[in-house]
Amino acid sequence: MDKVKTMKHFPPYGAINGASTGDTCPTCRGTGRIPRGHEDQLVAVIPCNDVRLKPRRTKLYVCVSMAVCLLLCSLILFFLFPRSVTLTPVSVLSVMVYFTPGTVEMEVTNLINISNENFVPVQIVDFNVQGLISEEVMGKTKISNMSTIMSRSQKSHLLQVEFYQDSHVISGAANDNEYFLSLSHGAAVSRHL
Repeated sequence: MDKVKTMKHFPPYGAINGASTGDTCPTCRGTGRIPRGHEDQLVAVIPCNDVRLKPRRTKLYVCVSMAVCLLLCSLILFFLFPRSVTLTPVSVLSVMVYFTPGTVEMEVTNLINISNENFVPVQIVDFNVQGLISEEVMGKTKISNMSTIMSRSQKSHLLQVEFYQDSHVISGAANDNEYFLSLSHGAAVSRHL
């Protein structure tokens, strides 16, 4: 009775030469068990229609593993893909104008916001600013090692730009010692010497 239960769990043994499937296995002699000490010498022959050769849910495992890989790649790209650092002017805090006989000098102090939308800190190494008046470069400022902006944050910074312009004598003015500096909005600053 015990031998019959053991044989039900194993597929029927078949001979290679095409003989009937009722032949007994020469190795286990129909018991379904390999004698001890012979495990290293024997080779298992499994029929092609054995259930163990057809794993279940293979397509599901492959699809789930591909979906997990795509999700991980997209998350890595989302968090590590570089985003731009934006610079936004807030206000002009002060403008100091200095008149000399040959030039006009201006010191403009601005308050700017620097926003970092990245998920990693950003360090501003070199920061170049040009001051324009009527599309003409009047002053340049370079700031090195400005600051480090933490991830997903905003930082305010004071920025001072100096402008230099040669004074132009306006012919036909009431006084030849009157000098003018043209500003970008059409206004003029005059100074009597």
